[in-house]
Amino acid sequence: MTLDAATVCLQWATGGLFFLWLTTRRREVGLGYGWLLRGTYGLMALLAAWLGWRYGEDAPVRDVASLGVVAAASVALAVSVARRRAGVAGQRQLAERRSERVAAMTGIDRAVAEKDDEAAEFPPVLDLVAPAIGLVGLVAGGVAAGEPVALSIARIVVGAAFLGAVSDAMLLGHWYLVQPGLARGPLLELVRWTGAIWPFHLAAMLWPTGMASVLSGEIDDGYGGLLGWFWVACTVTTIVLVGVTRAALRERQYSAVMAATGLLYLAILTAFGMDLVARAVLAP
Repeated sequence: MTLDAATVCLQWATGGLFFLWLTTRRREVGLGYGWLLRGTYGLMALLAAWLGWRYGEDAPVRDVASLGVVAAASVALAVSVARRRAGVAGQRQLAERRSERVAAMTGIDRAVAEKDDEAAEFPPVLDLVAPAIGLVGLVAGGVAAGEPVALSIARIVVGAAFLGAVSDAMLLGHWYLVQPGLARGPLLELVRWTGAIWPFHLAAMLWPTGMASVLSGEIDDGYGGLLGWFWVACTVTTIVLVGVTRAALRERQYSAVMAATGLLYLAILTAFGMDLVARAVLAP
């Protein structure tokens, strides 16, 4: 199987946009978080299209799908901006409840942000369109990557989910600086998903012909087996970091969220090592 930079960029964008929907559907996180992620992953999908056209394998379906992801993410972003005055129901209700408690305790009324009661909120289902298009492109990228096709597609799709979950978790952790009253539920959900996908990603990379062949010496990684053991270290470290992150989020102090975000920074590095090192070693 070949390792194509265009497919990797589309992987990251598709996975990130899917887990954005997982967060926006809760209607708790502020609109700016969605703007940030749609813009970031939209640019990443645009880079995937350019890399595929300029340097990649012959995978026109993947490249067209990358442009489709850009278009769908842009439409979702435009709708979200256009409906910004409606706000987010969960965020608004939380602010109102806290204002009522402050007023009851101190007698001081806190001004609540203005909202347009007549305006419709952003529909989170729009965030599903881009990853659905991206999935088509990932399948096409898996076919272009070579034999065995089914295993190639599985590694690319599972890798997209894995990288998207851990990336969104880290970015959401930073968003708590912007929205400090946000409950930890959205972040915990992403961390749980990262841990849940990890064994499937591990199985996809070990499935013959996979990293087990590298560790046994059947496949030469070109460095005397060093890359194989580096992959093992990344794999183990990733799930350890996920576990420690979940433990940190059980602490009540606000600093626990920042500690969890720092751990997720490291988890992104090791997750990419788990995915890309394996695929690079197994590439012809």
